[in-house]
Amino acid sequence: MEDNSGAGKALAGFLIKYHSKQLDSIIISPDARIHYPLHIDFAELMDEYPHLANLIFSQPIEYLSIFDESAIWAQKVMFEDFKKFENASVKPYVHVRINVFGSPLESPETFPSIGRVRVKHRGILLTLKGTVIRSGAVKMIEGEKIYECRICKHRFKVHPEVETGNSIPKPTFCPSQNCESTRFQIVEDNKICHDYQEIKIQESTQVLGVRAIPRSIPVILKDDLVDIVKAGDDVIVTGVLTAKWSSDMKGVRCDLDPVLIANHVRRMNELKSGIDIPDDVILKFKQFWSEFKDAPLKGRNAILRGICPQVFGLFTVKLAVALTLIGGVQHVDASGTKVRGESHLLLVGDPGTGKSQFLKFAAKLSNRSVITTGLGSTSAGLTVTAVKDGGEWMLEAGALVLADGGLCCIDEFDSMRVHDRATIHEAMEQQTISVAKAGLVTTLSTRTIVFGATNPKGHYDPDQSLSVNTTLSGPLLSRFDIVLVLLDTKNPEWDAVVSSHILSEQAEPGKDNSDENLTNIWPLPLLRRYIHFVKGYFRPVLTKEAEKFLTGNGIDAKQERLIVEKLSCIDEFPGINMGEGEPVA
Repeated sequence: MEDNSGAGKALAGFLIKYHSKQLDSIIISPDARIHYPLHIDFAELMDEYPHLANLIFSQPIEYLSIFDESAIWAQKVMFEDFKKFENASVKPYVHVRINVFGSPLESPETFPSIGRVRVKHRGILLTLKGTVIRSGAVKMIEGEKIYECRICKHRFKVHPEVETGNSIPKPTFCPSQNCESTRFQIVEDNKICHDYQEIKIQESTQVLGVRAIPRSIPVILKDDLVDIVKAGDDVIVTGVLTAKWSSDMKGVRCDLDPVLIANHVRRMNELKSGIDIPDDVILKFKQFWSEFKDAPLKGRNAILRGICPQVFGLFTVKLAVALTLIGGVQHVDASGTKVRGESHLLLVGDPGTGKSQFLKFAAKLSNRSVITTGLGSTSAGLTVTAVKDGGEWMLEAGALVLADGGLCCIDEFDSMRVHDRATIHEAMEQQTISVAKAGLVTTLSTRTIVFGATNPKGHYDPDQSLSVNTTLSGPLLSRFDIVLVLLDTKNPEWDAVVSSHILSEQAEPGKDNSDENLTNIWPLPLLRRYIHFVKGYFRPVLTKEAEKFLTGNGIDAKQERLIVEKLSCIDEFPGINMGEGEPVA
């Protein structure tokens, strides 16, 4: 007990020294019934008290509660300076939240992937990263009961056990010394309740290896942590790994399931598309464009040669993929109406024209992507599903919600059922999904780029409309900003060029066969960084000349043709024949 008392005083001194501003705001807050968070950095604590930091890491259940009591003691020390404030008081419900970012706890042993969580991680301060796929309702549970011994009148707290479904066990002996009583009574006037919520996080598919299945783990949120994340959010959760008995079901063995009791939750939504770009890489981008300052379209073409290099030609499609991934600029008018900045791309083409190759390469270029097929996608799988878990309805995120802030690729778009296609109308234009299922009414964010690929219905007829050729409805087609049609024109000369390209790639796979087209300068990691660089560092503005071109005012047909030829710049891209095998926009 003396060690715990000394640790509590040391931790209180640490809070007063480094986090006095947070304590000030808590003391002068008017409502004493609210649970207040007190955020600290583990790296800061480790520099000041390395021994205590090690104890919090190795014995978090015991020392985190001591840390919370230290926050109350620190308030009492500082309260003398706030007596003149009318609503100032010492708040009884303060929880210390430990941020491990930038500390030694970011090592693989204490920051494993969800699929690598083992028994050895139980009982230590553990950090997991994942995507919220299920969010339960906020409940109220009894946090602790205060019992009084009938013999010695000693009062003590009994906390709920997570292993047994948050039930509070009845004490069997008196914790005070020299008392062997087994009779107790509950003190009813001190009942303490807590907000309680269960979510489930799943590891990102981007970090998984081949043939790996993404794993998930339940997370328990309490008090000030409840309701701060929704399905589709990327989070980093720090907490204590424990286990609880699975729900009773007839004929099913009752097992212990791992569960993480959260102490700190960090939302990563604002960093979803974040890719670390060193200064030397940014300098390399600037040097590249300084070389092409007199011929910027040549520099653009040099970059596009690195997009899907295994597909020969198709310059227009590569340009469309790049522009779609970079996106536009979101506009919000005075009334608050938002005009989306993300673009959507649809490829319509005959089999064997490389549609799926472009989809897969685009998914690699995006830091956050989800790939699905139309045949295996339902409306619930794309949007959100209502599932029942333990007698309670929860929402589980679908593909569009999980791809929020990234890219959702849907192959074989034509194989989707008509009803399932209609569900993505709101997600593509309004960038939200409104849900009203099983009594759960909410709106989820889907700021997602949709990249679709579909086959035409039979042989593509240029005389018919796109809606007739694809069996896609007009409202759905109108939501795609770029629609490209890829036709197999059955030209022997073009087939010979393409087959020669494929055979040359197969003959010497280890050799870079594209020295003249600068593919070696723009490998996949550099392309990903460049796309993120362009999206984050530039905000283009529409010029008056561009407005005239878009509206067609003040530009005759000859000028328009010259501008289009200049922008296309096909002669700068060797080996291209726009007449054969190229897309028809």
